[in-house]
Amino acid sequence: MILIKTETGHRVLKDRSVRLTPRQRSAFILFDGRRSVNEVIEAGMGIVPEDIDQLVELGLLEQIVSQVPAPSPVQADSPASHPAPGAATPPPSGRSSQQRYKDAYPIATQLTASLGLRGFRLNLAVEGTSTFEQLHELFPKIQSAVGPDKAAALERALIGD
Repeated sequence: MILIKTETGHRVLKDRSVRLTPRQRSAFILFDGRRSVNEVIEAGMGIVPEDIDQLVELGLLEQIVSQVPAPSPVQADSPASHPAPGAATPPPSGRSSQQRYKDAYPIATQLTASLGLRGFRLNLAVEGTSTFEQLHELFPKIQSAVGPDKAAALERALIGD
């Protein structure tokens, strides 16, 4: 099972309004939408299933529900399929802003985490986002840090094909 932070979870990560033990906080940070519960437990940080259960009960984590987006009725050659650079576009048919955020967030965290200490602040900024718009605003910084080739997957998740 793969878990991801909820909007409440992102808020709590920023404002620390819910007291978490160091183990719970470590586990919480590790849930990026890519790691399974078993991978987080096996990370060697002393995390136990009860820690994760409590994070789910508090509404800080939720299970990823895999959805295949519906194909967009926009044809590839139409002007609507080529947004202006840097412009926030409305979600393609069948893919809400929330779904685009859920698709893009794990990619963004992976990219910024791969930067090591050099990308620490950018990684924190990504983990502090809770909406598509916030993550979309960080895209130029992420692209600048990792390069356009590596950022292409994130751009596809944010903007669409």
